[in-house]
Amino acid sequence: MNVAPTGEILTPSQLNTLARDLLEGAFPLVWVEGELGNLSRPSSGHLYFTLKDARAQVRCAMFKSRSGWLKFAPREGLRVLARGRLTLYEARGDYQLVLDHMEEAGEGALRRAFEELKARLSAEGLFDAGRKRALPAYVRRLGVITSPSGAAVRDVLSVLARRFPLLEVEILPVPVQGAAAAAQITALLRRAAASGRFDVLLLTRGGGSLEDLWAFNDEQLARAIAASGVPVVSAVGHETDFSLADFAADLRAPTPSAAAELLVPNAEDLGRRLRNLEARLADLQRQRLRQAMQRADRAALRLHALRPQARLQLLRQRQGEVLRRLRAAWQRRGERDAARLRHADAVLRAVHPKRRLARLHERLDALAPRPRAALARKLASDALRLRGLARSLAAVSPLATVARGYAILQHADGRIVRSAADATVGDALDARVSDGRLRLRVEGATREP
Repeated sequence: MNVAPTGEILTPSQLNTLARDLLEGAFPLVWVEGELGNLSRPSSGHLYFTLKDARAQVRCAMFKSRSGWLKFAPREGLRVLARGRLTLYEARGDYQLVLDHMEEAGEGALRRAFEELKARLSAEGLFDAGRKRALPAYVRRLGVITSPSGAAVRDVLSVLARRFPLLEVEILPVPVQGAAAAAQITALLRRAAASGRFDVLLLTRGGGSLEDLWAFNDEQLARAIAASGVPVVSAVGHETDFSLADFAADLRAPTPSAAAELLVPNAEDLGRRLRNLEARLADLQRQRLRQAMQRADRAALRLHALRPQARLQLLRQRQGEVLRRLRAAWQRRGERDAARLRHADAVLRAVHPKRRLARLHERLDALAPRPRAALARKLASDALRLRGLARSLAAVSPLATVARGYAILQHADGRIVRSAADATVGDALDARVSDGRLRLRVEGATREP
């Protein structure tokens, strides 16, 4: 039986266009995680593949303008995280994802977890600048929470020894990578903060991938840093690496070496400051002593005018006693300050980098023969060049011409006679020959055409 159509009759292309508009309007950007399959890259540079799981698959396309920015090489079986828009390829009626971003699934998952946790802790105020504590002006004892065998601890100790050897440093060893690392770091940081032994705690490790640094993105560790009663400095990874520990810490340093420089002053700068303070203290004490003696003299004069002689004598004795006590106190204080300064100077001198100087001397001794060898080669080259120039000069020298039997005529003032017109009858001339000079006088001159 024939059934007449009751609505508008569509062509396949019209139907596919309507379906495409419906898909694109109903679905925003979507994220899909799956396994790459049927991967192909024709000469156009576009990528075509399927994303699949155990039960289904979806066709995907990533055009050249986007696929050229991928940070990894797509391959069959690789698990990826992709972002794109759902559409329909009208020519075949196949629906597909057109992707604008794709990353390896493991790294992407970690990155999403990091961003979500960071946003949540930030909303709680855990990273607010107002709750962070200032570091002490001078750190006396530093606790370094890190791996004892890593490059980070060597960099930190090297910078601290160079800048301020008087600092007491205690290495608190802990694993900085692995499934159990976050819990161990958190427990050690809490014990160190509660011990009361340290002025500052430094949490550090070298660089690595996001997965390598994941122990420092632990929520409990971030909360322990924020709750620590001791200021915490974080120096995790390289300058471009950021972790939740960095955001929670009171100070974030871009590298372990930079953290060491931020924590301690330069010993030479501190020595200069101590010497300046010593000079200022001595000037202030001398000024105060002069003022005290002037007040005592004025008081003695007033007493002399207002009191009987016996009273005045008693007061003078008391004045003398006060002055003696003042001078003795000034002397004792000056001796104490001088002793402290001598001690500080002796300590600074005791940590003079002699080993480094010895290494530099050894290097200088090793390099010393090089300039002499280079100079000898240069002198030999210059001598060879000079001999060549001498031969060239000898070839054009007028003395060589004289040696072949010719003579050079000169006036008494040294002018060269180049033609008959340069001399007149009666002129006295010198003729320079190969073995001496001849004195001549012009008796006649003839110019030849």
